[in-house]
Amino acid sequence: MTGSFRDLKVYQLAFEAAREIRLISLKFPKEETYSLTDQIRRSSRSVCVNIGEGYRKRIYPKHFSPKMTDADGEATETSIWLDFALDCEYVDPKAFKALQEKYDEIGRMLNSMAQHPEKFTPKK
Repeated sequence: MTGSFRDLKVYQLAFEAAREIRLISLKFPKEETYSLTDQIRRSSRSVCVNIGEGYRKRIYPKHFSPKMTDADGEATETSIWLDFALDCEYVDPKAFKALQEKYDEIGRMLNSMAQHPEKFTPKK
C-alpha cells in the first residue's frame, strides 16, 4: 500500500468524527472548557495524529502496530468523554449514538491494522 495516510478510510472517518466533536463541543458550557471540552477535542484529534504518525512508520511493523494501538486507545477515551457529555445532557442522544457507532468502527479498523501491519508495509 502506498500513498498518504489521508487516503486511509480510518483516517477519514476519524477526522470526520473529530470535526463533528468540535462542532458539538462548541455548545458545551464555559465551565467545561478546561475539562470535558478540552479533553474530548484533544483525544478525538489524537486519533488522527497517531494514525498519521504510525502510517509514516509502516515500514517498521514494530513501530506501526503500537501507534495504531495508541490511536485505538484515544478513540476509546473519546468514546468515554462522549458518555460524560451525554450524561450531562450536552449532546443530543441521536448525535451521541451516531458518534459512538463511528468510534466503534474506527476501533475495529485500528485493531485490525495493529494485528496485521504487513498489509500496510510498502511494497518494494
